[in-house]
Amino acid sequence: MSFRTKLLAFFVVTIVAAVTLVTWSVSVYTRRAFEEFDRQRTDALVEQFRREYAQRGEEIAHRVQNIADDEATLRMAMDLNRPQADSSQYYNDARGIAQTQQLDFLDIVADDGTLISSYEWPARFGYKNDWVGKEPDWNSKGAFLRRVDGPDSVDLGMLAVRTVGIGSKRLFLIGGLRLDQNFLATLVLSEGMRALLYRNLEQGFVPTELTDPRGQVSQPALFSPMIAEVQRTGHEFQTTVVSGAPPATNSETFHAIPLLGRDGDLLSVLLVGSSRQGMVQMLYFIRKLAESIGGGVIVLGLILGWWFSARVTRPIEKLASGAREVASGNWNARVNVRSRDEVGQLANAFNEMTRQLAEQRERLVQTERVAAWRELARRLAHELKNPLFPLQLTVENLQRARSQSSEQFDEVFAESTETLRAELENLKAIVGRFSDFAKMPHPEFEPVDVNELVRSAVRLFEPQFSAVGRPPIAPELYLDENLPRPQADPVLLRRAIENLVLNSMDAMPAGGTLTVRTAMHAGTVRLEVTDTGEGLTPEECARLFTPYYTTKRHGTGLGLAIVQSVVSDHHGKIEVESAPGAGATFRIDLPVEQTISLQGTKSSGDGPENFLAIGAD
Repeated sequence: MSFRTKLLAFFVVTIVAAVTLVTWSVSVYTRRAFEEFDRQRTDALVEQFRREYAQRGEEIAHRVQNIADDEATLRMAMDLNRPQADSSQYYNDARGIAQTQQLDFLDIVADDGTLISSYEWPARFGYKNDWVGKEPDWNSKGAFLRRVDGPDSVDLGMLAVRTVGIGSKRLFLIGGLRLDQNFLATLVLSEGMRALLYRNLEQGFVPTELTDPRGQVSQPALFSPMIAEVQRTGHEFQTTVVSGAPPATNSETFHAIPLLGRDGDLLSVLLVGSSRQGMVQMLYFIRKLAESIGGGVIVLGLILGWWFSARVTRPIEKLASGAREVASGNWNARVNVRSRDEVGQLANAFNEMTRQLAEQRERLVQTERVAAWRELARRLAHELKNPLFPLQLTVENLQRARSQSSEQFDEVFAESTETLRAELENLKAIVGRFSDFAKMPHPEFEPVDVNELVRSAVRLFEPQFSAVGRPPIAPELYLDENLPRPQADPVLLRRAIENLVLNSMDAMPAGGTLTVRTAMHAGTVRLEVTDTGEGLTPEECARLFTPYYTTKRHGTGLGLAIVQSVVSDHHGKIEVESAPGAGATFRIDLPVEQTISLQGTKSSGDGPENFLAIGAD
C-alpha cells in the first residue's frame, strides 16, 4: 500500500470515526433520556396501582364490615346460635346482601365452617370452609387475594373476612370483588402505556388468562417468558418485549409485579408496559441522518484527502524515484522539488547527498583499487617468498659446485635440479590457485540431487577422516530424502561443498564430528555443514568470506571466498554461526528455481584488473 493510499485511508477512517462517535454519543444520550423518562412513568403507574390496589382492599373490607354491623346480620347470627336452628331459611340471603353492597362474592359461613349462603355459587350450601375458622381475629385483617370457584368458572377475587360474635360462636362473612379487566380500567394510563393482568390460576402459561381493559391481549405468547420468570422466582421482573418489524419496531418495557395470596402463593401478575416506539423511531432517524451526513462527509473527505495526499506524496514520490536511480547506479540523479517546506529541504539535502556520494564513490574506487593492488602484492609476496628462498640457495649451491670436480658437480647438479623442479611446481600451483579464483566459470544450471553431491563429497575425504597418525573425524549425515532438485551447476556446487568439508576438517586438528544436513527452509534448499572445532570470534565471522583472509597458518584464504562466489552465482545465501569453543556451522540456502539469467563476460586473462573485478564481487 502506497503512502498516498495510507494517507487517504487515514482521512477516511478519521472522518468515519468522528461521525460514528458523534452518532453513538447522541444515540446513547437519547436512549438514556428515554429510559429515564420511561422509568419515571413506569414507577408512577406502579405506584398508582399499589394505591388503587390498597384502596380497593380497604373498600372491600369496609363493605363487608357494613354487612357485619347491620342489624339483620346480628339477628341472623343470634337465630343461628339457637339450638335446633334452621340455616336453610337463609339460603338466598347472600344474593340480596351482595347486590346491596355491590360485591361480586359473598359467603355466609357458620362457626363450624358450614356454608349457609353463597352469592357466587348457591348450590354449595352445606359445604365446609375450614380455612376460615383458622384465623382467630379476622376483624383486624385487611383484604387479600384468593381463588374463587364458581359453578362455571374460576375467578380471582380480592376478599375480606369479618365476624359477628354471639356468645362463644362466630358467624363469618366473606365478601369481595373480582380482580379483572374492570379493575385495570380504573387505572389512569399515560400515552404510550398500558396495563395487563395475568390470573395465575393454573399451571404453566395460559394465554386466555392474560387480559387488558378491553379483554383478551393480542400476541399473548410474547409475554410467556416474563410470566414464566415471575412464576419461577416470585419476584418483580422487568424486560423489553419487541413486536413488529423495523424501522418502527413496537418495543415496550414491561414491569411485572407478582400479586400473592394470603398464604404467599402467586395468584396474579400485573404487567405495566411503556412503549419504546418513540425512542426506536428517534434512534432510527438519528442513524439514518448520520448515514446521510456521514456519506456526504466521506465523499468530501475523499476529495480533500486525495488532493491533500497528492500534494504531500508527489514530492516524496520524486524522492523515492531519485533514490531508486541512485540504488541502480545513477549517482548523478537529482530531484526537482519546488517547495520551501520540510519536503523541499529534504529534496535539497537529497541532491547534496547524491553529489557528495558521487564524489566519495570516485575517491573510494580509487582508494579500493590501490588497496586491492597492495593486498595482491602482499599476498603474492607472502606466497612467493617461501619457494624463492630455496631457489636462491639451490642456485648458490650450483655456483659453488661449478669449481669442484665433475663427479661432485654432477651430484650437486642432480639434487639442485630436483629441488628447482619441485619449487617451480609449487610456484605454478600458487599461480594456478590465484588464476582459478580470477576465472571462476559461470554456472550451467540443471536439476541437481544435492544429497548425492553431499555423499560424493564426503566419500572423497573418507580416507582422511581415519588416516593413520591423525585423530579421527566422524562424519554424520542427516539428509532429507524428499528434497526437491534445485537448478544448479553440479560441478561448482560440489566444489563449494568440498571446500566447506575441507574447511571443517582443518578446524578440527584434534578430531571431532562433522555433521552435514539438508532440508527445506522457507521455500529454499538448505545445506548445513557443522564442525566441533574451536569456533570463531564475531570479528572472524565478519571477515571470513573476504578474499585472501584466513585464520590458518598456511592457506591462501580463497576457499571460503570461492564458496561465497559459487553461492552468489546461484542467487543463494551463505552465513556462518559460531562462537569461541562451540564449533561453527556454515549454512547455505539455494533457490529451487533460477528465475534470473546470468550474463557476463568470461575473464580473458589473469591480470590484476580481472582479479580485482571478481574479488570485489
